[in-house]
Amino acid sequence: MDEGHIGVDESGKGDYFGPLVIAACYVGPEHLSELEGVKDSKKLSDPVALRLAASIRRVCPCSVVAIGPKKYNELYTKFKNLNRLLAWGHARAIENVLDIRPCGLAISDQFADPFGLRRALFEKGKQVELRSLVRAESDIAVAAASILARAEFLNRLKRLSDEFGVCLPKGATNVVPVARKFLALHGPNRLEEVAKLHFKTTEQVLV
Repeated sequence: MDEGHIGVDESGKGDYFGPLVIAACYVGPEHLSELEGVKDSKKLSDPVALRLAASIRRVCPCSVVAIGPKKYNELYTKFKNLNRLLAWGHARAIENVLDIRPCGLAISDQFADPFGLRRALFEKGKQVELRSLVRAESDIAVAAASILARAEFLNRLKRLSDEFGVCLPKGATNVVPVARKFLALHGPNRLEEVAKLHFKTTEQVLV
């Protein structure tokens, strides 16, 4: 890597409970020696991801955009499309890093609408080359961003679990019993505070 660039990735997209988190991270040659062990967060245990995230934050210019469930549901109603919502979040995270460390390249994974990401950028972001890659997590900056996003997701999911007294699981399978327990404790009106309501799971638990 001759020059530094920004990587961007998200966590929570496929999880019924918890936020959607998008992180962007600048990695330059000067950071590489400090990023030992950084790889795609899906290949790391939760404790390792949390530990590495602290190291990345200390070393690299980065930004984490966390969209809590209630705000997520509002934005999903507005955008009516997950990829447009992702593009909006990716753009905000990239621009936040550009404010700290200008550079000429940002790499993201190849979600369905890279052109939407370009449209979602404000003026400063439009000066950056966007590169959308399949398996982008093999890039060190994208891997670092994926770890930051996952760590923030885990921390916020735990806070929601503690707040509502229900252990909210990751993922979207086997969540129906927990969602029903939540409804029994707090009622249907508060489900929007912990869950992504457009998932089919919502129909299953509200019948």
